[in-house]
Amino acid sequence: MVKRDFIDTCSFSKDEMQYLAELGIKIKATINHGYYPSLLKGKSLGMIFDQVSTRTRCSAETAMTELGGHALYLAPGQIQLGENGHEGLADTSHALGDLVDIIGVRTASHEDIVEIAQNSPAPVVNFMSDNDHPTQALGDLITIKEFLPQGKKLSDVKLVFVGDATQITVSALFLCAQMGMHFVQYGPKEKHLPMEILDKAAKIAQENGGTITLSEDEKVLEDADFVYTDVWYGLYDQEHSKDEYMKLFYPKYQVNDELLAKTKNPSVKFMHCLPANRGEEVTASVLDGKKSIVWQQAANKKTAMRAVFTYLLKGKSLDVLNEITD
Repeated sequence: MVKRDFIDTCSFSKDEMQYLAELGIKIKATINHGYYPSLLKGKSLGMIFDQVSTRTRCSAETAMTELGGHALYLAPGQIQLGENGHEGLADTSHALGDLVDIIGVRTASHEDIVEIAQNSPAPVVNFMSDNDHPTQALGDLITIKEFLPQGKKLSDVKLVFVGDATQITVSALFLCAQMGMHFVQYGPKEKHLPMEILDKAAKIAQENGGTITLSEDEKVLEDADFVYTDVWYGLYDQEHSKDEYMKLFYPKYQVNDELLAKTKNPSVKFMHCLPANRGEEVTASVLDGKKSIVWQQAANKKTAMRAVFTYLLKGKSLDVLNEITD
């Protein structure tokens, strides 16, 4: 089987993303019924983290365990890599790729993940970089499919991302472009997505029938099926201080009950990649309210990991699906 990597949200085609979502949903249903298919028996995941993580790390580890595999957490200082190590990125990637079956990486540098993938014999998965968060995108696709508005197809869905152009915004943009959905970034002009990313996404959206809108006008909230937000200052943000971000985004771009009402959609759902800063980008009443699906979204990180690992290690085959249902 030819080695594949999942480095960018657009690494896989529309059909592949659909397959991954369906595979994840089927594996989850099987496990929810008490059967844990040994799809990854004897397989090992090496996880390189140079940033903190709760949901991504735990979902990756548990996904491997539930499917019969094993995960190794490789934190800074635990392997011979970096400022205090004795080995460069290329050599570490090659050695690790010979020792484990698949590698997951969370690091601030997207270029580092690309280099790891170029040198590793094993498939590499981006667990979040400063550019993108593809496993988040797949989990979001699964969540959107599970909460798809009645009578609508994915191509009918309008997703409004409120706030800054974070890597989560990028992954949501490319997901919507791939699936032919309608993406809106509602935020201050100086924090809109950069043109080089928009140009790439626009070509993908055109191929699949999706649309992309960036605006400061609250009217773009109307008819939103999903309202999505992220923190205003994040893991890799060093442009401005917290106070500067608050002045820029608050109160106009805080997702509160009043903002959700402006969608004029009583069935609108709220999404957040988490962790959230209550009282800043979102109010507690929204995060904990009936329109919130953030906890189901967080749980689907594991649903996505199960599918990605299985796909990269076993390929797209009927045998995988048969093994789940047998």
